[in-house]
Amino acid sequence: MVYDVVIIGGGPAGLTAGLYASRAKLNTILIEKDRSGGQVNTTEELENYPGIPEDQPAPELMERMTQQAVNFGTKIIRDEVVGLEDFGDYKVVKGKEGEYKTKTVIIATGAQPRLLGVPGELELRGKGVSYCATCDADFFQDLDVIVVGGGNSAIEEAIYLTRFANKVTVIHRRDTLRAAGILQEKAFANEKIDFIWDSVIEEIKGDGIVESVVIRNKKTGEVSELETNGVFIFVGTDPISGFARGFVEMDEKGYIITDENMETSVKGVFAAGDVRKKFLRQVITAAADGAVAAAAAEKYIAERE
Repeated sequence: MVYDVVIIGGGPAGLTAGLYASRAKLNTILIEKDRSGGQVNTTEELENYPGIPEDQPAPELMERMTQQAVNFGTKIIRDEVVGLEDFGDYKVVKGKEGEYKTKTVIIATGAQPRLLGVPGELELRGKGVSYCATCDADFFQDLDVIVVGGGNSAIEEAIYLTRFANKVTVIHRRDTLRAAGILQEKAFANEKIDFIWDSVIEEIKGDGIVESVVIRNKKTGEVSELETNGVFIFVGTDPISGFARGFVEMDEKGYIITDENMETSVKGVFAAGDVRKKFLRQVITAAADGAVAAAAAEKYIAERE
């Protein structure tokens, strides 16, 4: 079988692409190695997505997106994609469980949390080191935790952690936050949140569980140690695009380069959402990318038939 569209990734971009492609009566499959929803499943609230009630958990939106795509005909397959090949009239998507021939491909694999790369991080991952506050916050009830980072994700998660933790200390490498103004206001007004500026973590220490971090002040060079029960790291993301390296054009960080129609350097191959080079990475822009990619794929197929 040669599919019309194979979508790689089941986050907002992939699910929206599935919805639009299936609704256009294209034979569509979506390949996802984990649970559909992507990074949104790690977010408790999604208060900046139009029309979504403030008290509705974000994973519920992803469940509805998934069901909507399935209802229109998108078939979801559990597999992990490891490579791509272009044979002109069709492409081959190579998975660990099988290969899928298709007229078009939409890459919507998103991005993943970036590591600090310090001693103790990997050894204590899941033992006090976390990259998802909404996943792990309840393990730190009435304990002291650290949040590393100064962007939207870091400050959103710091605020969320105050529901559980006794104290949240934000460590940021600069002397000002990069988060949106409204988030900064909320964080500065929260009595449970403290800040350590111009500093980076040099090491995460603990005997089987996080016990402390070694901190270096970038301006003074002073090194200190701070006791803590948990370290939540939010220092950016890296695109999940390794399987497509050398196949489509990417920037130096691995983000896939597309035109305004989401088409990559390979005809018939599109990219949508956080995996592509873009200005704003949010659920709403991922969904928009997915819609555009599906419409462009439909047009690409129609022009060749």
